[in-house]
Amino acid sequence: MDAQATYMFQRNPNEQGPNGSPRPNNSNNGNGNGGPNKNITRSLIMRSLLIVVVVLLGWGLFQYFTQSSNSGPQDVLEVPYSTFYQQVKLDNVQSVVFQAQDATGSFKNPITVPGSNNGLPSKHFHFTQLPNGDPTLIPLLNQHHVSYQAKSASDSNFFLNLLFNLLPWILVFGVFIFIARRATQSQQNIFSFGKSRAKLVMEDKPTTTFADVAGVDEAKNDLVEVVEFLKTPGKFQRLGGRIPRGVLLVGPPGTGKTLIARAVAGEASVPFFSISGSEFVEVLVGVGASRVRDLFEQAKKAAPSIIFIDEIDAVGRQRGSSINSNDEREQTLNQLLVEMDGFDTHQAVVVIGATNRPDGLDKALLRPGRFDRRVSVERPDWNGRLAILKIHSRDVPLAKDVDLITIARATPGMVGADLANLVNEAALLAARRNLEAVTQNCFDEALDKILIGAERPLVLSEEDLNVVAYHEGGHALTGLLQENVDPVSKVTIVPRGQALGVTQYTPLDDRYNYSKDYLEAQLVTALGGRAAEEVAIGHITTGAENDLQRVTAIARQMVARWGMSERLGAVSFSDRDDPFAGTALANNSREYSEKTATLIDEEVDRIVKWAYNRAVSLLSEHRTTLDRIAKALRLYETIDARQLRAIMVETGAIEAAPLAYQG
Repeated sequence: MDAQATYMFQRNPNEQGPNGSPRPNNSNNGNGNGGPNKNITRSLIMRSLLIVVVVLLGWGLFQYFTQSSNSGPQDVLEVPYSTFYQQVKLDNVQSVVFQAQDATGSFKNPITVPGSNNGLPSKHFHFTQLPNGDPTLIPLLNQHHVSYQAKSASDSNFFLNLLFNLLPWILVFGVFIFIARRATQSQQNIFSFGKSRAKLVMEDKPTTTFADVAGVDEAKNDLVEVVEFLKTPGKFQRLGGRIPRGVLLVGPPGTGKTLIARAVAGEASVPFFSISGSEFVEVLVGVGASRVRDLFEQAKKAAPSIIFIDEIDAVGRQRGSSINSNDEREQTLNQLLVEMDGFDTHQAVVVIGATNRPDGLDKALLRPGRFDRRVSVERPDWNGRLAILKIHSRDVPLAKDVDLITIARATPGMVGADLANLVNEAALLAARRNLEAVTQNCFDEALDKILIGAERPLVLSEEDLNVVAYHEGGHALTGLLQENVDPVSKVTIVPRGQALGVTQYTPLDDRYNYSKDYLEAQLVTALGGRAAEEVAIGHITTGAENDLQRVTAIARQMVARWGMSERLGAVSFSDRDDPFAGTALANNSREYSEKTATLIDEEVDRIVKWAYNRAVSLLSEHRTTLDRIAKALRLYETIDARQLRAIMVETGAIEAAPLAYQG
């Protein structure tokens, strides 16, 4: 995109625009299901469990290896039985505890035992009793007033210690068993690849109805009969009517095809099976066909029901377009053809497919008996855009100055998602400004941000500002001086996105056809920026790159596609779609000679030169007005339609077409 760009909103909602470029087409049916990611949650749980197990295992091992050292004082003397007996006679034993063959206790005064406790004195001792016991020991203890007691194994918290010692090992083995079971289940899941992955919405949970769909009234009317059949199939079957097997929704991305399918399910109150065409195809051969069989089997059991296949071109692509004629995709398509042709006439199952590339679908899929109806879902007109804006602004507080009709007329070519984004951006802008309601100014700035980008704090030199001002002034003035041009609504030299300046044209209504005069006026207006640089500054810059690309595209289509050249006549030389494009069977040849190609280039060059000379002539004739517009842009940076009209009147310029848009 060049530095000084013009953008015009006269795109044809049904036909391709004059420059051959696609229109903005974001989807308006992105009702994504929120909520936490189950896989991430499961992974966090497993990690937490593993950390707990490792900590417990370390703690258990530490307890196990240090139990003996922590069971008593660190300076315990290991004394012989004879030494203990002698100390009792010397009245140096304070207490003793007998536990099976072991005995522990304390002396009144510390003693030293060679080879025990590093030869250091200690009051604590331990010894082992005689195998058969000493019958004279107890009388001796009583005689010297030694406190003694006996403990059994149960008094030492045997089971509690055993539990603490074994618990970490139990957890470790439990984790190993859990991992082994998961691995086994993963191996078993190989045999479930053939199961359908369709999302089921039950009939008692309709989330979308026709009240939530706007701007596509023609498509809704075509689907009313499908809804009525699903509600009362007997009404049609009693007269011999046949079930409509399938409905193909065709239209550009973002026009609401998925939303309409959900609305049909919501209105009919039947189970709704939703799946994407790409979910049928897997690496394993035969999986896609198996999933198709499983999906239709589930739908038949739940009849009356709806099967919705989004982006059906992913699986329904024309056969024979690939060198490998027996690949997984074709097997899946073959199974889909069989299932759609094998419906019982009394089973109320309707298949709804959605695609924005109907030309690539297999002809067997499109024949009557499979997809009986083809519903076109096109971009809405301004009335449809107005209805869409009302739906998306239901929960948005609007200020009194908001005019949804003006917004709808200023957004030709936009679809539901674009308009939803526009309302959201305006609401966010109002929130950042701490406003109580969304104003018209918020909508205008949000529209500029969406179409040409946000403002850039770019500091330009005086020379660059002068070039940009004359460049945009040239676009605006050539638009004001010509007929068959959409009214100029605003001119700005404030950098936005990749553009250093913008001239905005707002059409009075949607265009469905383009005349030769209109296209020629577009060429002159697009070249007005380059012509203004030559007329006012004396030299040209790189700022017209995008303008030149657009002019070349329009001129070439006028000559080669729309038959608007007298030398070539009413013959189309546009490129044909090659069904084998991208393969070894691709043709890569055009259907006209080199002489004709040279003639096409000459005609394109002639038309562009004529448009450029026309722009130079207009600007030279009204040089005073051009200077005045450039001066106003340098002073105010942005001027609207009213200011442009005042300049035209002030300088005495004659407007070839009335300026209907007043801003």
